[in-house]
Amino acid sequence: MAQSATGRSIPIISPAEGVTEAMIRDLVETFYDRVIRDPELGPIFHAALSGRWSRHLALMVDFWSSIALRTGRYQGKPQAAHMGMSLTPELFARWLSLFEKTAREIFEPDVAAFFVDRAGRIAESLQIGLGIGPKALRLP
Repeated sequence: MAQSATGRSIPIISPAEGVTEAMIRDLVETFYDRVIRDPELGPIFHAALSGRWSRHLALMVDFWSSIALRTGRYQGKPQAAHMGMSLTPELFARWLSLFEKTAREIFEPDVAAFFVDRAGRIAESLQIGLGIGPKALRLP
């Protein structure tokens, strides 16, 4: 279970209490609007998603719905999607910082803590899979 700022725990497996599809959509739209305007993240997303923004936003709503509400709508492959993008631990840290700021601005503390916790776990997993960051495997 993840501990929230209020001390209440939100189970990792079951759907997040109090989270709705509308909340997820608000988070995704607000966050990615900020990402695209970010001087470091924006160019990466522009290059990777040129002409496919609405499709990406819908995919991210499905992704977070699957994470938070256990809907199972997301069927993508995040590791493969991020391969070859020249991502760095610093870019992940920037992404996470912006995500956390957005979540804390639009949600109650316990809901924000849930999303921030999951985003951190996802970012860590992606970095391991991409072979970057402090936990990446360095094989000879």
